[in-house]
Amino acid sequence: MPTKADRPYGAFPGGRPDTVPEPGPPPGPARDRLGTVLRRALPWLGMLAVPLLLGAIALAPVPRPEDAQPSPTPIAAMSDVYAKVAPSVVQIRTAKPDGTLLDAGSGVVVDEAGDILTALHVVQGWPSLTVVFADGTSSHAVIISQIPENDIAALRPQSLPAQLTVATLGSPSMLKVGDDAIVVANPFSLTRSLSTGVISGLNRSIQVPGQNRSLSGLIQFDAAVNPGSSGGPLVNRSGDVVGIVTGLVSPNGQPQFSGVGFAVNIETASGALGIPPD
Repeated sequence: MPTKADRPYGAFPGGRPDTVPEPGPPPGPARDRLGTVLRRALPWLGMLAVPLLLGAIALAPVPRPEDAQPSPTPIAAMSDVYAKVAPSVVQIRTAKPDGTLLDAGSGVVVDEAGDILTALHVVQGWPSLTVVFADGTSSHAVIISQIPENDIAALRPQSLPAQLTVATLGSPSMLKVGDDAIVVANPFSLTRSLSTGVISGLNRSIQVPGQNRSLSGLIQFDAAVNPGSSGGPLVNRSGDVVGIVTGLVSPNGQPQFSGVGFAVNIETASGALGIPPD
């Protein structure tokens, strides 16, 4: 009987663990011939497996550049939008006959000549106009064109600052309700203030207070505007000017913002200078 030291390593078949199974009968001739054939064939089968695998890899579809999904366009930070448009925003001051200056509203430089678009009601009827640029320099200005039915005026300053920044004009036809609405203007003489909101409506019409006429084709937005904001630019998230602020609606009839502001779209406003949008 074999001792424990004589037992081979590994698991044993069922039954007594120290029972060694009797060797089976030797393979018959037919079985032995089959084993010989397989042993001779296996090296060749192994060699065939590699080309087949390589073929499978070669035939696997390779992603094409046109199949890749385009990455979303990054949205500019609001500070970048402000940095782009604020240097082109001017403050408009009017003068009474006695020479007293009043902060009347806002405007935006739209061409290399320094021409400025603003709201007509900001500058209409005043004997003298002064514009103050972002660098603090000022110049007398005159009205060179106006579109009364759209409350738009164009001003030309007599002198320009050493560094003139011109705004980029956008396309209001691309606007959708819910898009960002950004205003940079001078409410209550707080120069180049930023306010943000969304586009609330398109192609709006409003009655002009105290006049028997209305303004139409307006952009409605809810970015805050107040006295002094009129004439300032309404811009999109790319920092492109899409409108000129013209007014607001207030339930008490006072010029206090209640969440409803309006702008003349820039395609209409730039007609005062014959400038096509970029």
